[in-house]
Amino acid sequence: MSSHRKICLRNDKPSGNINHISTLSENIGALYLSDDYSDVTLIVDGQRFNSHKIILAARSQYFRALLFGGLKESTQCEIELKDANLVGFKGLLEYIYTGRMSLANQREEVILDILGLAHLYGFSELEASISDYLKEILNIKNVCLIFDAALLYRLEFLTRVCREYLDVHAYDMIKHESFLQLNANTLNELISRDSFYAPEINIFLAVGLWVKANPDADSKSVLDKVRLSLISITDLLNVVRPSGLVSPEAILDAIAARTQSCDSDLNYRGQLRIDENIACPYKYGAQVLQGEMRGFLLDGDTVNYDMDRGYTRHTITESQEHGILVKLGTQSIINHIKILLWDKDMRSYSYYIEVSVNQKNWVRVIDHTEYFCRSWQYLYFEPRVVLYIRIVGTNNTVNKVFHLVSFKAFYTNHKEQLRDGFVVPTRNVATMKQSATVTEGVCRSRNALLNGDTSNYDWDSGYTCHQVGSGSILVQLGQPYIIDSMRLLLWDCDDRSYSYYIEVSGNSWNWVLVADKTKEACRSWQTIRFEPPRPVVFIRIVGTHNTENEVFHCVHFECPAQVNDKVVNKSSVQKGKQCHDSKLWLVPLPPETATEAVNIDQERTNSTDNNVF
Repeated sequence: MSSHRKICLRNDKPSGNINHISTLSENIGALYLSDDYSDVTLIVDGQRFNSHKIILAARSQYFRALLFGGLKESTQCEIELKDANLVGFKGLLEYIYTGRMSLANQREEVILDILGLAHLYGFSELEASISDYLKEILNIKNVCLIFDAALLYRLEFLTRVCREYLDVHAYDMIKHESFLQLNANTLNELISRDSFYAPEINIFLAVGLWVKANPDADSKSVLDKVRLSLISITDLLNVVRPSGLVSPEAILDAIAARTQSCDSDLNYRGQLRIDENIACPYKYGAQVLQGEMRGFLLDGDTVNYDMDRGYTRHTITESQEHGILVKLGTQSIINHIKILLWDKDMRSYSYYIEVSVNQKNWVRVIDHTEYFCRSWQYLYFEPRVVLYIRIVGTNNTVNKVFHLVSFKAFYTNHKEQLRDGFVVPTRNVATMKQSATVTEGVCRSRNALLNGDTSNYDWDSGYTCHQVGSGSILVQLGQPYIIDSMRLLLWDCDDRSYSYYIEVSGNSWNWVLVADKTKEACRSWQTIRFEPPRPVVFIRIVGTHNTENEVFHCVHFECPAQVNDKVVNKSSVQKGKQCHDSKLWLVPLPPETATEAVNIDQERTNSTDNNVF
């Protein structure tokens, strides 16, 4: 036995670490409520707790200031804590000494008392742990009580959790007896929210019961938060007026608002489900009311579609009487829509999207009628309460039919900066993931220019090019973005330089020059900035000169311009190497040749090294 132990000691390298934390915790925990070494007595509701200044001060900045900060309490042997609740303080004091606390068998009121003391005495970790536990036990019976406490102690996480729960269960909440126990400030905060969605007449009736149950509260401030204009005229006259809670003038104003105002003035409420696709027929009851082959639009399948199936469509006409109409399961707050335009070839579409609550008053939230869009569309707008969403196609570059493969609607906290209804991107949107594509240019693969690879290129591959004096490199973004900068990498495997210019357009008809480098000798990385920022779909890069031959070569393109990458000096690595492969592939241009590739052979003249660059 002894020899075996010696062998183990020889073979195992000592760690040098000694961990007796559990013993330390037990030794300090043994001093809880102990007279041993006690030097201060805390008094709560008349009950005395023998304690130890050094432990209290080490665990809490509040007690450190109280006991050692020069206050009168620092000289006292007995200190009365008037703000503490007896049951809650017992639990907190045990936590101070042991670092442990069991909440499972405690009543919510006691847990909230401990939460209040943790907040008062600065135990932030305990606050967070209690908040996590309260989130797990949140239900219709205790949510109002917990919401009150979260607002009182300004606990952002717990407040957000309670708001989200109350938003989802608003209709059940206003019928529950705990609703009557809310204080006036909490109730005001709750019913002021657009996302506290329930029939307004039910909210009014619940507030009326609250007023009766809380006769000393400021009932007017609460009643003012009820949106009378959302209550039907019949209910205003037969329910609201007989209650005596609202003045006749306020009722007349509400009637006038219902009959004379448009949707945007009525301040609707709507259900709020963060980052969930509410245009889901199975979970939330959404349905497609108009459009041909409407069964495909909301089925969630964004892979299995072709020329014959997998999309919803409508005929495009000048009068725009046709469209695709989606009805959500309930009024909802949304600020983000994702749609997939049919993209099995290189066609583009133009369209607009309108929303409404009643199908009478429509608000246009997306207007891409003057722009060519393709594939996935990531659309953002200011949050709105919506029940109906109408998508109307106004152009298809191939025929007179608008095809939509997928539709999703969300509310998201991910904020995108908007200008004039267009996204102002901060990340590179000239990527295949964002539906961008190269529609003109010569390359071994269509989108090498947009694949993000700024290292793996040489004499033979990794670039897109065009013949100087003929053609261009043309990039199409998936949708219009507000752009004021772009960046490109010119082929730089030797010391050659280029001249070029760049134009942008929204529809490939009207072009604006944003960069003129025709009089400059440019090489390697290029950053282009221009004013004013403008909505852009198409970017045309036209090379006008190459100091070595008659071909313009571009390795990488992005917009807006991102932080500079660490770039290898290709000219020093590749200088002197010759290219022997002159065969490249022409990126197909029009839709009818989308599946065709043309093998071209470009020969350089007047060259001493016979390469084609």
